[in-house]
Amino acid sequence: MSDAAPEGRAWFGAEMPNLSTLDPGQAREELDEIAEAAGECDATRLADLARGEGKLAGFLGAAATLSTYLRDAMRRDPMMLERLFDEPWDARVEAIISDIGALGRGDEMTEKSLMADLRRRKTEAHALIALADLAGASDTGRTIGLLSRLADACVRAAIRYLLREAHERGKIVLPDPDDPEHGSGWIVLGMGKLGAGELNFSSDIDLILFVDPEAPAIKDPLDASDLYSRLARRVVRILSDRTENGYVFRTDLRLRPDPGSTPLVIPVEGALTYYEGRGQNWERAAMIKARPIAGDLEAAEAFLKEMQPFVWRKYMDYAAIADVHSIKRQIHAHKGHGEIAVRGHNVKLGRGGIREIEFFVQTQQLIAGGRFPELRGRETIAMLGKLTELGWIGADARDTLVRQYCFLRDVEHAIQMVADEQTHELPEDDEGLERIARMRGFTSADAFADAFRASLREVESHYAALFETAPQLSGDIGNLVFTGDVDDPDTLQTLSNLGFERPSDISRVIRTWHFGRYRATRSAEARERLTELTPALLQAFGGTHRADEAIIRFDEFLKGLPAGIQLFSLLQSNPDLLRLLATIMGAAPRLAAIITRRPHVFDGLLDPSLMTELPNKAYLAERLETFLGAAGVYEERLDRLRIFALEQKFLIGIRLLTGAIDATRAGKAFSDLADLSIGAAFDAVRQEFARRHGEVAGGRAVILGMGKLGSRELTAGSDVDMILLYDHAADADESDGAKPLAPSQYYARLTQRLISAVSAPTAEGVLYEIDLRLRPSGNKGPVATHLEAFRKYQQTEAWTWEHMALTRARVVAGDAGLGDEVGGEIATIIAAPHDATKVRQDACEMRALIETDKPPRDIWDLKLIPGGLIDLEFIAQAAGLLGQVEAENRTTSTAEALSHLSERFCDGQAREELTSAYRLFTGLAQVSRLCLTGDIDRDDMPPGLADLLLRNTDLPDLKVLEAHIEETAGRVRAHFDRLVCGR
Repeated sequence: MSDAAPEGRAWFGAEMPNLSTLDPGQAREELDEIAEAAGECDATRLADLARGEGKLAGFLGAAATLSTYLRDAMRRDPMMLERLFDEPWDARVEAIISDIGALGRGDEMTEKSLMADLRRRKTEAHALIALADLAGASDTGRTIGLLSRLADACVRAAIRYLLREAHERGKIVLPDPDDPEHGSGWIVLGMGKLGAGELNFSSDIDLILFVDPEAPAIKDPLDASDLYSRLARRVVRILSDRTENGYVFRTDLRLRPDPGSTPLVIPVEGALTYYEGRGQNWERAAMIKARPIAGDLEAAEAFLKEMQPFVWRKYMDYAAIADVHSIKRQIHAHKGHGEIAVRGHNVKLGRGGIREIEFFVQTQQLIAGGRFPELRGRETIAMLGKLTELGWIGADARDTLVRQYCFLRDVEHAIQMVADEQTHELPEDDEGLERIARMRGFTSADAFADAFRASLREVESHYAALFETAPQLSGDIGNLVFTGDVDDPDTLQTLSNLGFERPSDISRVIRTWHFGRYRATRSAEARERLTELTPALLQAFGGTHRADEAIIRFDEFLKGLPAGIQLFSLLQSNPDLLRLLATIMGAAPRLAAIITRRPHVFDGLLDPSLMTELPNKAYLAERLETFLGAAGVYEERLDRLRIFALEQKFLIGIRLLTGAIDATRAGKAFSDLADLSIGAAFDAVRQEFARRHGEVAGGRAVILGMGKLGSRELTAGSDVDMILLYDHAADADESDGAKPLAPSQYYARLTQRLISAVSAPTAEGVLYEIDLRLRPSGNKGPVATHLEAFRKYQQTEAWTWEHMALTRARVVAGDAGLGDEVGGEIATIIAAPHDATKVRQDACEMRALIETDKPPRDIWDLKLIPGGLIDLEFIAQAAGLLGQVEAENRTTSTAEALSHLSERFCDGQAREELTSAYRLFTGLAQVSRLCLTGDIDRDDMPPGLADLLLRNTDLPDLKVLEAHIEETAGRVRAHFDRLVCGR
């Protein structure tokens, strides 16, 4: 039957849902699948509806094509939809939340059955909320509210079950076992979006857990923290572990005080002592959203009352503005860096995103909430209203930010509904962007992109205005006098106030500028412009927390400039460029060194399309062709290639630094640049080499990228691992040039010439450092390898580690035909049967040997720490050799290999944890390698770099980040031991 109007309206209310699919044929197929699944479980009304052509059927078909998560949920549990013929979606969701609240009370309940029940009920509610959102039956506030209440109910069910079980085992004595939370002393605070009642569709839930050791249920106050910490680990397992029924909510406990050195459940007195003595402004901001959601609610409310003096200062808290600005730097506003790219944009953390609206509200709450209790609420939209009522913002700002907050949250939900993944980034591909557009009711991706850009611009303008009222450097702050040879005492005090630790040295440096001793400051006009710029310059550098170093690097930059008027004028008229320059000088010594040695790379920042164009291979290839077009002779071509590569490395780095691209895209961009640059160098070398030595009959050669080049995960500081492979006619004896060479000698010398062209230091720098140690027989073997020799070696002599390395190999340059042959040979070698026991044993022994020979320096040695990048790479490589990577095509990417590990090799939870860990570690590595020329030193880290690392992980504090690294590495090492070593 078709979906008659009464039945259709029973599902989602008065309005019939309308959703357009990308593929009508696929939608029909999905409906047939749903009908078949419905028929198998006697969901007859759903089966009839799915076989029809009505509007509701069309909606279900479209939803199934747009969201793989909803497609799987509808097929797996058709009764979820069948029930909607008898009760509307919202009544059903309310019933599920109520049912979850009753779980954990029966005598027959076990932890396993609780986990299964929670997962089934959460999945049904989750899917129904998503369908209602797509149908337009649930607005933003209702969606985030229901998701939050669903999470509350699940956490509370787990807490009640564990408390009752602890009572039955004699660990605690509950005053009332029928109400286990009362008097238990266990304080469970929902934080972040959960605390605010604003949970997103695939969100983690942030919890902080405390215990009152004096609560009636506690038998031994000294054991209370340990006892409840053990229960907390079980809470995480009950909610987070993936089973055949999925998971409930990923649970995060890292917002607690000093997470690297404190138990999971902290005694109340210890927590209060910490917050009073060492609490930071980001913790004040976090506590704004703290809400008791489970456990001993009376104890929780008492705790939050005790916390009020910490969170809400009695007087207008302008004294905290400097620290609030530090939080702003962590979140990183990108005002003014050109147009915003839609593809790949992070809806949460990117320019004009959700976090900027939340921060807009929280900043003013921190400043004024002590005097105005009305500003102490948790909900973003409600607080925008209160800020307007109290005159802190205008009605226009309120209406704009509320409207765009709802729009961006809806987009965020759509992104996450596709596959129930915790991501906030819009797709980069056409189909993916079109999918999000349809889910949000737009007729095309272009229409969505226009609305999205407009939204971001509006948010960004209000967010930027928030900081325009911050104190500006002006004459009333202090003197800035740099004439004569003697330091002005008031100027030294001004410099000190701005954050400079050696004001006398800085004053002497600035006097040098004004004496005109550099080419950039020789003209009177240049010195005049620099004098006008100096106050803003000092303020910008003073805000980097490493002000002295930033000024010294800027001084080195000035020394190398051929002229200064244009730059000084540009910086004076473009404060955002000045702030970016200060960020580079204060947080990124590697980038600072580049622009100091090669000031011309700074010109690339003037390109208005810099932040909107994704630096993919096509983009880089087009610019390389243009840049090399005018080059004539061999040396000029190589020099222009070095200039181009250095500038593009710098500009890719700037995009990463400003958040225009993320670490994954930066790795691909650095790798694409290397492919093109090495390929262009190879072409130039071959042409030049052939002029003297001619060609070998039937000669062909390719460059095989290995390591991070092969996996397209290069960083700003990576060298490149490669192998040169060649082939030629069987009867070729020597090349046909003026100075003929035997084929083996020909390709060996060609390779040496390539190494020299790419690696030799020149006036224009070094293109790349090259590492050939992964070639057959390593450093003992020839630098160029015949294809047949390569094939024979890999089939008969190669060690396990060499086959593991081959899983990341790909052809990056050279003859296309030979490249296809080499790719086929590699695929054959990897797909050949491998002894699983030997592969695992060899990989395990190799990892142990590395750990002995090269132990990690500290937790920041992300490559070498147990559970770090090497463990993750070994897991992916071993799985690749054992045929346990289920990608459609062979992948060389470690990240993709981990995300496609087969169910036979590891379960879904392990796969997700490994993928998430790799994303975390590579993100941190990309940023640190971009900014530093050496290793991270925790005790001497540029504060600007710390801000960047925190922004890229969305964590508030280095201690929290370090605890996250340690916890993540521990999970990875456990998976490595189990999956590779069999322990």
